[in-house]
Amino acid sequence: MHSEGCLICGEELVYSEKKEKAVCSVCGKDFISDVRCPKGHFVCDRCHEAPAKVVIVETCLGSEIRDPIELAIGIMKDPSVNMHGPEHHLLVGCVLATAYHNCGGDIDLPAAIIRICDRMSAVPGGVCGNYGCCGSAVSAGTFISVLTGATPLTEGSWGMSNLMTSKCLAAIAEVGGPRCCKRDSFLTLMTASKFITEKLGVEMKCEVPTCTFHERNRQCLGKRCPFHP
Repeated sequence: MHSEGCLICGEELVYSEKKEKAVCSVCGKDFISDVRCPKGHFVCDRCHEAPAKVVIVETCLGSEIRDPIELAIGIMKDPSVNMHGPEHHLLVGCVLATAYHNCGGDIDLPAAIIRICDRMSAVPGGVCGNYGCCGSAVSAGTFISVLTGATPLTEGSWGMSNLMTSKCLAAIAEVGGPRCCKRDSFLTLMTASKFITEKLGVEMKCEVPTCTFHERNRQCLGKRCPFHP
């Protein structure tokens, strides 16, 4: 398995406005997708994120790290976490829940991680460009939703969840595209840490990272990225 581009052969993926039938090269199930490999390979979101999901959950449940950036980078270095992909949608919310817990926040961490993974598994890969709503920002909002018990019918918690997502999206949009799941995750975690400290009263600090993943990113922004060395 390759960690960038097509997971089967490493070729650059092709995105199209037209959705077509695709058969997952891993699980063999049929899907309708607007992304595929030039050589005909296709890997569904569930198979894409499955190996990383185990690492994310086990690492978060066993971690005492308080800095969400430090925790995220440790997980990102695992070979199961690809350069880009929907596994980052799970990673951000789980990391925030873990750091919140380790910073003294009141949360049932195992239950929260289960809920975050369940909800974020429904968010498709490529949602940043196709829907204009990066999955890492949605993951931060999902963490707030789980923490506060927000539903479509609640008041304050509903607003707080959406506010978290909007602030993270603004930070991501300001840097601009194309996407980088590492950059967008870092921006989200930094924005979310400030939000949690100010709005929830749980002090959460994180160091500004220097990216060590840029050589794996064919679309790296270089000096335009705030984390590029």
